Amino acid sequence: MTLLDVAPPTGATMSFADMQRTRALRRMKLVATSLLVIAAIVFVVAKLNEDSGAWVGYVRAIAEAAMVGALADWFAVTALFRHPLRLPIPHTAIIPKRKDQIGRSLGDFVESNFLTAEVIDERLHGAEIGRRAGQWLAEPAHAERAADALVDVVRGGVEVLDDEEIQAGLEHFVRARVQATQVSPLIGRVLDLTIEGGHHQRLLDAILVGVGGFLDDNRATFRRRMDEESPWWVPDGIDDRVFAKIYDVVGRFLADVQASPHHELRASVDVRASDFARRLQEDPDLHRKGEELKQELLDHPEVRRWIESLWGETKRAMLLAVDDRDSELRRRIVSSTQRLGARLANEPELQRKIDDWVAAALAHLVANYRTEVSEIIASTVAKWDADATATKLELQVGRDLQFIRINGTVVGGLAGFVIHAVSQLL
Repeated sequence: MTLLDVAPPTGATMSFADMQRTRALRRMKLVATSLLVIAAIVFVVAKLNEDSGAWVGYVRAIAEAAMVGALADWFAVTALFRHPLRLPIPHTAIIPKRKDQIGRSLGDFVESNFLTAEVIDERLHGAEIGRRAGQWLAEPAHAERAADALVDVVRGGVEVLDDEEIQAGLEHFVRARVQATQVSPLIGRVLDLTIEGGHHQRLLDAILVGVGGFLDDNRATFRRRMDEESPWWVPDGIDDRVFAKIYDVVGRFLADVQASPHHELRASVDVRASDFARRLQEDPDLHRKGEELKQELLDHPEVRRWIESLWGETKRAMLLAVDDRDSELRRRIVSSTQRLGARLANEPELQRKIDDWVAAALAHLVANYRTEVSEIIASTVAKWDADATATKLELQVGRDLQFIRINGTVVGGLAGFVIHAVSQLL
């Protein structure tokens, strides 16, 4: 450990301000150490030439005392933060050794001198918090900022809600509504409306398109399957022609159904769909099966997960609304905040209520939680690494402490001059 050692934090953890303090500290250490070196050189030169005249004795005395003062103050300053020259000298490295006691003392100091009802009352007296808050909120830009804070509160509130309780309530509501409704007649009426509007034919068109695409995409797969099923003695050429013929017939059939609105397949679908819709509404067996299926669905875990997704979607929608600056919810929050600010700025009675509320709230916090604040400070400091704490403090005040070394060198030299002069007079 040299007189210039700073032991700063690593570059990965050092902030820009800390890097600036480190450079300033090193410069001041260089200045203080340079004075010590100069004093030592002057002392040696004077010692070697002390027979040259009486004045050399004064120079030697000044240099000698300056060295003593510089070394003594270097030791004193260094001993605050680490062991000088890494020697375990008693009562050195004071800050690393007494870090926890310093943290405790700092917490007690803050608690006793800052977190008191008297200090709070003095700061709040005449502050006119209500009026000033109203004037601030009445400005549109400030109302936007306040809305941002309120949005954060809403977001936090939504995020901390008990999802399980809400999901249980939704499940009970959905189950009650579904159980009160007969499924089969409802589906039958929906199917009747679908047939009347021709929607089932559009669904059939979509199915035909899907089937055609499926056949095209998997043509090679079906061809390989035909090779596997075809007898070994059938030539590949015949298989190719048969396969192509089948694919062509199926494709033309699908195209014919798609192209003809009066195709017999469409008429068959109409008849069967209408008959099924009538049975759904009139057949007791289908009613019973529908209710059984409904109950199975209600009891199925997947249905419960679907109900849970309803709350999740609602929650996400609320979060998107508060985050979207153009949403109706966001605009209402901003306008309401601005109106509240206008009222606060112009209604003395409302201002007084706000002031009283703030004073009472702060007094309650101070009276009940001042000890916790002190404990937070003490426990936080206790968690810090001892060496890192010493280094951080040295970066904060070490540059100013180097002036002690400089002053010690100068004052030591002056003291040496005075002592030598007095000795010569005596």
